[in-house]
Amino acid sequence: MTPSQNDTNQENESHEKRVPYHFGEKLRTARERKGFTLKVVASRAGVSESLISQIERNRVSPAIDTLLSLADVLDINLEFLFEEYRRKNPVHIIKKNERRSSTEEGVSYEEVVKPDSSDGQSTLEAYTITIPVGGKTHRGSYGHLGREMGLILQGSGELQYEKIVYHLDEGDSVTFSASAPHTLVNTGDTELKAMWVVTPAQRFVSKWLKKITFFFQ
Repeated sequence: MTPSQNDTNQENESHEKRVPYHFGEKLRTARERKGFTLKVVASRAGVSESLISQIERNRVSPAIDTLLSLADVLDINLEFLFEEYRRKNPVHIIKKNERRSSTEEGVSYEEVVKPDSSDGQSTLEAYTITIPVGGKTHRGSYGHLGREMGLILQGSGELQYEKIVYHLDEGDSVTFSASAPHTLVNTGDTELKAMWVVTPAQRFVSKWLKKITFFFQ
């Protein structure tokens, strides 16, 4: 380990905080199942044995980069560590001014439901789509695993599914396997708005680094 790496590790350890959420037992269980000693895990994660011991005893909360390193060394999913927190917080609310959004080639997407799961895999996401006249979606043009459901809120358009075209008017809904190429096109003379649900999540899949940041602030 270089001097700079050692300094970084010492700095990370000096910023450890009291544990707001306990998952030390899970880390210890994962380590023991792997047959790893504290020394092995510490060496591979680039931290001290004493820090690993304190984390497993819920004496300190690891910095984000430390937690990511431990998860990598122990080959565990971070969802596994926080599943109790999910059960304690079964209702998720997204405030209007907190919704994530993105724009691709003039088509706007605004998140309505965040990707979530209880088994370590993102299950579904929901968002609104706003397509200008003549515009179309692009991401589904090559197909992907899962299913999609859509509801036309305003305007009219076409769902181009493989080589078949389906006309959709305001109030119409559609569901289909997402494995085949598919594109939603605004063929009307006004803006097209739709509510879309996708499983598994594709567009707004949260990085765990973002999802767990609040535990360490």
